[in-house]
Amino acid sequence: MTLRWRLTLFYTALLAFLLTGVGVITLYMMRVNLISGIDSDLNTTYKQFVTYLVKPIGPDDQTARIPTDQQQLTAQGNGQFDQIGQAKLLARYYFSNSSLAVEELSFYSRQTLLDDLKAARTPDAKKKLFDYLAGLREDSRRSLAVDINRPITLSDAELDALINSTDGRLRLNRLIADAPNREPTLMRLLVVLGPLTNTEPSRNAGIGQNFQNEPPLSVVYVARSLKTVQSTLDDLRQVVMLLFLTGLFTAGTGAYLLAGQALLPLRRVQRAAERIGGQNLTERVPVPQTGDEVESLATALNAMLGRLEGSFEAQRRFTSDASHELRTPVTAISGHASYLLRRTNPTGQQQESLKIIQSESARLTNLIASLLQLARSDSGALALQRGPILSALFLAEIVRELAPLAQAQQTTLTSVGEDVTFEADADRLKQVLINLVSNALKAGAQTVTLRSERVDADVRLSVQDDGPGIPEDQLERLFDRFYRLEDSRSRDQGGAGLGLSIARGIVDAHGGRIWLDSEVGRGTTAYVQLPVGNVPEFDLDDVP
Repeated sequence: MTLRWRLTLFYTALLAFLLTGVGVITLYMMRVNLISGIDSDLNTTYKQFVTYLVKPIGPDDQTARIPTDQQQLTAQGNGQFDQIGQAKLLARYYFSNSSLAVEELSFYSRQTLLDDLKAARTPDAKKKLFDYLAGLREDSRRSLAVDINRPITLSDAELDALINSTDGRLRLNRLIADAPNREPTLMRLLVVLGPLTNTEPSRNAGIGQNFQNEPPLSVVYVARSLKTVQSTLDDLRQVVMLLFLTGLFTAGTGAYLLAGQALLPLRRVQRAAERIGGQNLTERVPVPQTGDEVESLATALNAMLGRLEGSFEAQRRFTSDASHELRTPVTAISGHASYLLRRTNPTGQQQESLKIIQSESARLTNLIASLLQLARSDSGALALQRGPILSALFLAEIVRELAPLAQAQQTTLTSVGEDVTFEADADRLKQVLINLVSNALKAGAQTVTLRSERVDADVRLSVQDDGPGIPEDQLERLFDRFYRLEDSRSRDQGGAGLGLSIARGIVDAHGGRIWLDSEVGRGTTAYVQLPVGNVPEFDLDDVP
């Protein structure tokens, strides 16, 4: 993954994290505020409802009490609905948005209830107490906008928490059915445990005089639907999600463009550095006037290129000068050895020594010639005489030239492939292919095949053999100067480890590339790919 994409993903992920945090906090705060608003409304409704229960609203509604569930069922059985209907309609008018219920805990005050709960130390005792309280609550329950068959109830744990609460209040989210044959809806429920001041005495108050002075303890339920809250939160969630996606897209696009703009000078430096090789070390990378790390990097690269240019120039000059200086003494040694062999009458041992001197002089002369050619290639002074070449005819000529050498090693040498017309220096290219074929013969191949084919706008020449192959980790090193895969054999056969280096220099001068593909035990294939160039198409009939 490129640095540009990494920067884009980093900044986009960072913004996504921040937007997610802001969105979650916003939704949470909005929910808290909405629930707080509903709780405030529930408290207000509770006060109004208690006032309604204590003092009926209106001049003629002294009997307009919300009947108990038992009274509703009894009236339904007796066909008496007028008084109950009047009470219901009046209560619904004043509390149209709420579901309400009241349950009385006769004979109990807050303190006595706490004492009884504290005295119930065992689970069985608590269970009996809660069952008794449930019976009292059920007998005295009065409901408004609540299905009498599905009343609001509290579990034993919730009732325990309500009794032990400091303010006698409990707030819950509960599914409540506000009418028969209607699915329960989620509501915010306020449960208040406390006396209803100035209420009329309970129907059981006559049993003890204590309850004539102090009203009985009651449980009041006030509930309101959370549909508005849920709808508001859903709308806000959609808005936050839309802003989240829009922000991510905008930030990702902006980060990508900004990173590209910031890395543009670095890419220019990279492209310039990729164009610089051994043939054009005089070039330099552009130095952007940005005053940042990219400018420092470009300056450091130019300084390094200057040092490399000096080192390459010193090496090339040394190679060229040493080769020129060695040619004269080597020629003299070879000439004197030939003179002694022709003009004197040496003994057998002397004659053998002179022939060795002559052979080694010839070998040293070839090495000097190779070094001079590499020096010219390094300096860019390798002259090419380009001309049109027919690949099939060119490969066939190389096969004829090397056929005696291949027959001496009992190796089959052939050429195949399509005929492609391209432009190149025939002598230099022949030197490359002869070197590749010679390497295959030295490796002991039994079959060597030269092939030509067209690949897009290039011509590809290959030399394939069935020799022992080359380990993959040494394929690229074979193009290094003086590197030999098998030093002893190459030295015995006169190799200096410069053939492939010279071949690469020639191919590079043509604007092509050379590489090896090999597998141990399966043989080796050397490829030379060159641009076709602007040449006319020739047929074999055009060749004299």
